[in-house]
This record gives sequence, structure tokens and C-alpha cells, in this order.
Amino acid sequence: MLTYTTHTLEKLELLLKSAGYRVRYEKGNFKTGACLLLNSKMVVVNKFSGLESKILAISELARGLEMDYNLLDDKQIAFHQQLQQTKLEL
Repeated sequence: MLTYTTHTLEKLELLLKSAGYRVRYEKGNFKTGACLLLNSKMVVVNKFSGLESKILAISELARGLEMDYNLLDDKQIAFHQQLQQTKLEL
């Protein structure tokens, strides 16, 4: 279970950045908290979403992404595997 804190959001951002994704906060007409631009390795997060919405949206995207574990450190690999496990529990 993820806690909805700024620290968790920073861990998710670092995980994506380490895997080669860019995370940007922009305003837009999209209703969800974040979206992945096709084949560009860029995640756009709605900057007007609340902290909980941002964390839920980014974690949902991170769960579905194939990540090269060679780019991540051991803690990040464990964190990504934890994210994938929480999906299985839902």
C-alpha cells in the first residue's frame, strides 16, 4: 500500500527518471492525473491534480511499464516490484 506523501511522489518520479522517462507537470484538458505520450518516454502529469491523484496516476503508469532493471538500483527494483504486487492484490 502506498502512502500519499510528497516523499512517495518523489520516489515515483525518481523511479521513472532512472528508467529513462521524463516527468513533466503541465496543465491540460485531460481528466486523469497523468498520461504517457506514445513511444516518447515522457509522462505528463496534470499539475492541478491533488497529491493523491498524482501518486495514483503515476503508480498506475509505472506498474504497466517494462523497465530495464540494469538502469535501476536495488531499492528502485524492489519498489517497482512492490508496485506490481499491489496491482495483483487489487
